[in-house]
Amino acid sequence: MKILNIHKRVIQQPKIKLVNLFNTLATDNDMMLATDKWSPMKLDKGLQVGSKGGHGPIKYFVKEYEPDNSITFQFDLIGFDGFHKFELSELGNDKTELSHTIDMTTSGSATLKWTLAIRWLHDAYIEDAFDKVENHFSAAQKNNEWSWWVKTLRKIMKPKKTKRSKVT
Repeated sequence: MKILNIHKRVIQQPKIKLVNLFNTLATDNDMMLATDKWSPMKLDKGLQVGSKGGHGPIKYFVKEYEPDNSITFQFDLIGFDGFHKFELSELGNDKTELSHTIDMTTSGSATLKWTLAIRWLHDAYIEDAFDKVENHFSAAQKNNEWSWWVKTLRKIMKPKKTKRSKVT
């Protein structure tokens, strides 16, 4: 199944301010992704071409990286053929567009996974990230409201706590 999933947000700030946040991606001080709500992005060699990693069960590697403009990740999962990409585009002196694009083709069980779960979780993940970026510059803090389906999926997929047995 062909997938083209695009999220865009205009931030009323000069591009350089977003670049400063953008270049913290996948670090211990990630100021782009909502790591308080979602699994953090981890890359074995940081933000550089060839670095491997992902977030949660989603695996990929850095295919292209332009520190002031974009980063493209190639999926490294069976049934997911394509990429996802963050981009910064200057729209004016104090206006920058932040975008995230998934462009891929799914096959086999990956199509079912995308349709039933990943798409919904991904959309919430990106909107939470965009809120975090925008909230760096605004007193009125945005907080994306998750759909009932996202809440249900997160509850189902939450790791189970194991009971510790008493040692006597």
